[in-house]
Amino acid sequence: MYAVDKPVLLVVDDEAVSLEALRRLLLARYGSDYEIVASPSAGDAMATLTRLRVEGTAVALVMADQWMPDTTGTELLARVREVYPTARRGLLISWGDRSATGPILHAAALGQIDFYLTKPAWSPDEQFHRAVTESLEEWWRQRGGRFEGITVIGAEPSARAHEIRDVLSRNSVPFGFHSTDSAEGRAALDRFGVRPEQGPVVALYNGVVLVDPTNAEVAQALGLDVRPAEQTYDVAIVGAGPAGLASAVYAASEGLRTVVLEREAFGGQAGTSSLIRNYLGFPHGVSGAELAWRAYEQAWNFGTRFVYGNPATSLTTDGAMHVVGLEDGSEVRSRVVVIAAGVSYRRLRAPGLEPLLGAGVFYGAASAQAQAMTGKHAFVVGGGNSAGQAALHLAKHAKQVSILVRSDSLAESMSAYLIREIEYASNVDVRYGVEVVGGGGSGRLEHVRLLDRSSGRTDPVPADGLFVLIGALPYTAWLPETVERDRWGFVLTGPDLGPRRPLDRSALLLETSLPGVFAVGDVRHGSIKRVASAVGEGSICIRLVHDYLAAAT
Repeated sequence: MYAVDKPVLLVVDDEAVSLEALRRLLLARYGSDYEIVASPSAGDAMATLTRLRVEGTAVALVMADQWMPDTTGTELLARVREVYPTARRGLLISWGDRSATGPILHAAALGQIDFYLTKPAWSPDEQFHRAVTESLEEWWRQRGGRFEGITVIGAEPSARAHEIRDVLSRNSVPFGFHSTDSAEGRAALDRFGVRPEQGPVVALYNGVVLVDPTNAEVAQALGLDVRPAEQTYDVAIVGAGPAGLASAVYAASEGLRTVVLEREAFGGQAGTSSLIRNYLGFPHGVSGAELAWRAYEQAWNFGTRFVYGNPATSLTTDGAMHVVGLEDGSEVRSRVVVIAAGVSYRRLRAPGLEPLLGAGVFYGAASAQAQAMTGKHAFVVGGGNSAGQAALHLAKHAKQVSILVRSDSLAESMSAYLIREIEYASNVDVRYGVEVVGGGGSGRLEHVRLLDRSSGRTDPVPADGLFVLIGALPYTAWLPETVERDRWGFVLTGPDLGPRRPLDRSALLLETSLPGVFAVGDVRHGSIKRVASAVGEGSICIRLVHDYLAAAT
């Protein structure tokens, strides 16, 4: 029997001396917070995991030696997912063991392991501990964390309660949720003197209680700026996705007074990705939320000011300055504006779905809802990387995940590594040549109607959740007509402007038709929809900003 109040860290190795050394090492470093369990074989490990599952004990991490008599470490870790789908899985290898290269590459390609690391050869081996700590941190992040800075109490399902939870999750704010129908929820509402029908309640750890708050009110209660502290800057960046954050890092680090205006969540659409495995410098992958938080912190450390939850509503020019108007009537004046406002997922124009928004129908990965899909059937609409990442993340909780795509292949729109993982996942299937044409339910989603594009037949299918990640609508309606856009609303820059630019000079590479206004990332016409390219555009843009400012003085 093991203590159920501590998550388990399980290590598996058939060599007794090695197993005991690993157990002692882990116990010394992690014993106060985790139950350290050692298993001498794969069979014993699976029996232990099954027993822990029955007892209701959480398992945070399983590490297994690759070469064992009864099975390999990669085979064991692949089986771990059947019992503990959210547990992190690490493969242990010995120093200089080149024979493990093939199995590592194969297992990583199929998503059977989360990382690999060499067994410690000296003490303290901080490289070993860094890999373990980072993996545990990711487990806690996906689980919701140990410290709940905020408690949300709301009806389930509820579109507004879902929106609050989604925004908190995307901004890496640890929170807990209680339904108004639960004992905990009712007790909390009684304590606060709030009736359930008054709307979602957000209670902060410092005693502040907000009833049916706006996103900006929640942000302000957390200490974020919701209006500019200053009025004049060198660079104003609209949007805090990868492109906007990269622009902020380079602008602020090079001495430019910089402000970032973000309407919804730091990280943009990339911030909703559960795991980005092909981003340079993160061999084991990185969640979009973690990447966004690191970039935010980096930009802040260089002096960038952030304004949250107060969307840009207008852009005008006053002499040499640009003026960005904000929703609350305040404004930001800046010598240069960088439009990095990103895109939102295109809506499904299908009968019966819109009333169920937040009640089983979600746009984006909706990571806050993943655990709610436990034991249920979730549908993901879309064939891009975001859809693939969302499906794999949901598969850790849902009984079944079905990806719905209009085309007959994923190869043109999804990275090969994601396709391989989807093919290997036993509870993920892909339905080609279909589209959602309707749906419904009593108070929450209960079914969707699927059209088979080849036969024209439409059938109702039971569904517990519908996650839509299709296409993109640029956030550009607030821009003036002087900023040229294509027919879909994406901003034209540089050579794409052609002869329409009202200047006596050629536009700089990422400059719009309005001098001193640049566009980067997904909002820009012709951009490559990848995190790395967005970061590259954001950094390149600041070089062009320097050129513009030098010519303007």
